[in-house]
Amino acid sequence: MRGIKILGTGTYMPDTVASNDWFSTILDTNDEWIYSRTGIRERRISEDKPNWYMAVEAANAAIKDSGIDPAEIDLVLAATCSPDYFYPALSCIVQNRTGASGAAAFDINSACTGFINALDTASRFLEDSDYRNVLIVASERLAPHCDYTDRSASILFGDGAGAAVITRNDKPMWSYLSAKGDFFSALWCKVDHSRSNCPLLKPDALPEGLLDTEAKTHTLQMNGKAVYKFAVDAMETAVHKVLERSGLGMEDIDLYIPHQANARIIESAVKALGLPQDKVYVNLEKHGNTSSACIPTCLAELRQAGKIQDGMTVCLVGFGAGLTSGAIVFNQ
Repeated sequence: MRGIKILGTGTYMPDTVASNDWFSTILDTNDEWIYSRTGIRERRISEDKPNWYMAVEAANAAIKDSGIDPAEIDLVLAATCSPDYFYPALSCIVQNRTGASGAAAFDINSACTGFINALDTASRFLEDSDYRNVLIVASERLAPHCDYTDRSASILFGDGAGAAVITRNDKPMWSYLSAKGDFFSALWCKVDHSRSNCPLLKPDALPEGLLDTEAKTHTLQMNGKAVYKFAVDAMETAVHKVLERSGLGMEDIDLYIPHQANARIIESAVKALGLPQDKVYVNLEKHGNTSSACIPTCLAELRQAGKIQDGMTVCLVGFGAGLTSGAIVFNQ
């Protein structure tokens, strides 16, 4: 049986707060305009701490909360779309800095759906008797990816990390994963190879439909309307699909934790699904969209507040660049 149990969670948020009022000093915007469209009041920016630092802090907090020795971790999975290095993998740095010296390690990049995919992957490893405990860390430093002259995208994103230590459970878990690569151009950030001094290199060939200009070389590009439409549909579909696989009804779920992209997206999906608002956890107002780190950060906050307890049935649902989406239902 592919069940999981959360042993511990942890999070790390940078000290620097970028409030809506701060954005009004660099862009033609204000708190009311941003909040009414996004549900965000502030987000954190990592001024000088790299992604791996945030990941290690969250991972160490999760290990401490779990009560296990780092040597008991058999696998480290890191979800990120904003690594500091092409190689080594972020997970290898986390393995080293947490003392999980006996663990295998690799990264997963499915953008904002990263934690969902990592959790699904971890559950499959736990079916193997060689794996008992898995550390999953999702960490994103998105500030360097954003264009801070573009108020449509830069106001949405923040930096941060969340982590969870999980083990096997004799209670069931179900998952649904999806990708629609034909919509990849709705949200993308290109790797810049322009600094290479190889005399044989020419400008990169680009997939059809991707307009590349000098202004788009370094920063995140997003078609807000396309992402919004996809996200609402993807959330609704993923929840229906995973519940169909589980045989459960929406009323059987104690807590829904959606990806924290935009309040309007969450509200539209919640309305379409007919979910009671008191079963849906949202922390957008103080963190913004931290991509793959959103859901584990929510888990850590809920666990710290005593709102995730043994016996609860939880639904996680996410969506992101790719365009990817997925949902997981598990019994804690």
